[in-house]
Amino acid sequence: MIVGVTGNGTLVYIVLRNKLLRNVPNTLIVNLSIGDLLLLIFSVPYMAIVFGTKEYPFNAFFCKFNAYLQTLSLGVSIFTLTALSYDRYVAIVHPMSKHKGKPSLKIAIVVIVIWVASALIAISDAVSYTLVIQHGRPIFCHEVPYNDYGVSFLRVRNVIRLLILFIIPLFIIGCFYILMARILVKSSRQLPCEATFGQGMNTQQQRQIEARFKVAKVVLSFVVLFVICWLPRHIYVLWYAYDEEGFTEFWLIFKVVSICFMYAYSCVNPYALYFLSSQFRKYYNRYLFRCCIRSRYRTRDSTPALTNFNSTVRRGSTSMTMVKSNSEF
Repeated sequence: MIVGVTGNGTLVYIVLRNKLLRNVPNTLIVNLSIGDLLLLIFSVPYMAIVFGTKEYPFNAFFCKFNAYLQTLSLGVSIFTLTALSYDRYVAIVHPMSKHKGKPSLKIAIVVIVIWVASALIAISDAVSYTLVIQHGRPIFCHEVPYNDYGVSFLRVRNVIRLLILFIIPLFIIGCFYILMARILVKSSRQLPCEATFGQGMNTQQQRQIEARFKVAKVVLSFVVLFVICWLPRHIYVLWYAYDEEGFTEFWLIFKVVSICFMYAYSCVNPYALYFLSSQFRKYYNRYLFRCCIRSRYRTRDSTPALTNFNSTVRRGSTSMTMVKSNSEF
């Protein structure tokens, strides 16, 4: 909790404090961090106390609220990653369309939709989780009521949740990255005089193509971390719904490990950003570690950071014109 709150809190502060970083991708990254902060602040202490005591120490409200928060955070994470991947797809494949309309209004609508959709999906957990009471004392918080309807509901819900909050979004993200890879490879081959990447290009052209690759790489790293950290949890809940042999010691250990991985994901993104983005690393050093001299970072910084501008290459008959866009990601 300390590691995650520190990292995500610093990330949110960095973006809010510096106008240069207030763009569409960074807004989505802040949205991702806010969802992680909610889970870390409320759910981690709850689970630590539950697993550290012999008897269930809370009432029915906390039983339902914790389950609701976990699914809410999961929804915010995967939907935000999907939106980030779409943003990168548009920036690379259709860069000029990003500057049509009102970007601030569009991103506000996207963030609202992400939270509303996640909140609605999480309602099923708030409804189904039940506090089991024996002899007038709470024993444990169970996913569904103890009846035949509860078992059927658990199976259907877990399959639907796996599709909506894992498989379908990852499939969409994968499609975006396949399309991005195709256009990046194609653009590198269709430079003037049939130049290939690194040959026949000036420094500015190379820098723009490299920046596109590196920015997409940051988002892809978030997606990979999400799969690694959340896959064990999805495996467990699916097994728990369909297995009829009983709860063994192996699955108890697997459950605890999957929960730890789930919370680890809420901590790791800011630190992945620290290592992958030289610009964000400077801000982290400035605000968190206090080991860098305060300085102004301008849009002309040539580092492959999340504040670099993207450009669109327009092919003419004999030359190429670089069209700069606003600072983003």
